[in-house]
Amino acid sequence: MSQIGWNLEQTYTELPELFYSHVEPNPVKDPQLVFLNGNLAQQLGLEPYVLQSDEGVQQLAGNVLPEGADPIAQAYGGHQFGNFTMLGDGRAHLLGEHVLSDGSRYDIQLKGAGATPYSRGGDGRAALGPMLREYMISEALHGLGVPTNRSLAVTITGEAIQRDAPEIGAVLTRVANSHIRVGTFQYARQFGSYDDLKALADYALERHFTGYEEADNRYLFLLHEVVKRQAKTISQWQLVGFVHGVMNTDNMTISGESIDYGPCAFMNTYNQETVFSSIDFYGRYKYGNQPKIAAWNLARFAETLLLLIGDEDDETLRKAEGVVHQFFDYYHDEWMKGMRLKLGLQTSQADDETLIDELLTLMKENEADFTNTFRDLTLGKFDESTWFGTEDFKAWYQKWQSRLESEEATKEQIEAVMKRANPSVIPRNHQVEAAIQAADEEGDLSVMDDLLRVLADPYAYSEAQEAYVDPPEESDDDYVTYCGT
Repeated sequence: MSQIGWNLEQTYTELPELFYSHVEPNPVKDPQLVFLNGNLAQQLGLEPYVLQSDEGVQQLAGNVLPEGADPIAQAYGGHQFGNFTMLGDGRAHLLGEHVLSDGSRYDIQLKGAGATPYSRGGDGRAALGPMLREYMISEALHGLGVPTNRSLAVTITGEAIQRDAPEIGAVLTRVANSHIRVGTFQYARQFGSYDDLKALADYALERHFTGYEEADNRYLFLLHEVVKRQAKTISQWQLVGFVHGVMNTDNMTISGESIDYGPCAFMNTYNQETVFSSIDFYGRYKYGNQPKIAAWNLARFAETLLLLIGDEDDETLRKAEGVVHQFFDYYHDEWMKGMRLKLGLQTSQADDETLIDELLTLMKENEADFTNTFRDLTLGKFDESTWFGTEDFKAWYQKWQSRLESEEATKEQIEAVMKRANPSVIPRNHQVEAAIQAADEEGDLSVMDDLLRVLADPYAYSEAQEAYVDPPEESDDDYVTYCGT
């Protein structure tokens, strides 16, 4: 094992060569560490101080391979805005799987480390701003309790990359349970053989799931488990107002982790129509559409498995459709459970959904801030000069209080439940942009460092978080993000 603590294996290369290409990261001129996630490093059994040394930085930038690394770029396909195309890791190099003492393993990937056979004419590089965005958003989601890949480090390369204008080159070290996607299965079904597809499915089962050995049909079991995991993840997105922005099938993982943070952002004003992506002209991936798109993606996943589940006859199709249709039941159950907790409700009653819908309708009509509405409900802070002073809200509030009286819980217990369900802070878009601008244009990392510190425990309701609570003074409903990552 290295001084840093790497314990790398590479099991993905046990799959047929159809699924990857051996390719080493391209060396960079003058790598320097910008951000290191010390807490994550320690959780992975790595030595943060050694990672910050020249040896560590050279490895994080891709100039030197860690002991045990066997870098590859993964091949996959995917539906992008509904259109299927051949894809792959165009600027990402999977060094291997870091194995912990308990047997758990995590992909270690360098993003922005140079061209691969799947770069499609691109340079394989990444700019500092988008890598900082991915670092912040992935770590914010982790703090919120949403399944996500994580960010270990960002290094700058000492080289400019040409986009619309020259930008600072950077490499992100990404950590994930794996990078197997719905698009990986689509690629196998489209370009591989039955044996290739079966090898991938068996690998995914062994890597991510237990209990499949006892299942009557292990591939139907695989579909069912992925449906359940994605239903929970998407419900958590909705519960914290997160808009992924580019829910292509290549951005949906089998593990259930959120991945790839390009045109993503958190909603301020509650609106089901919220879109942040510069290229989502028709709102395909808007906030309110995310559960439907997840189900659509899962239907594409089911199509890839039909050959393994059965004989691709009507009976096999019926079984697969039945599992995919369960997504909405799983999603609704998870979302309702989360919404009840956001209102301090730990039991279930028939009229709860009506109570929730009425609140969301009032929020929409009054252009209320999504996060702060629930924060104010949690703290019992109601500014009469705002929509909280309307007769409609007061009527709803009385219904809510009446419902809370049926809970066998004290006021303090209810508040504690709500604090665990309602974040005090989220990565507000203007705060994220300010952090990126300070780092990218001024070399000032303190703004991002301070923001990350309060986002590490968004449910703390601490004094330090008060400065990050307010939305921007001017509405950012027209805020636009780009596919820079």
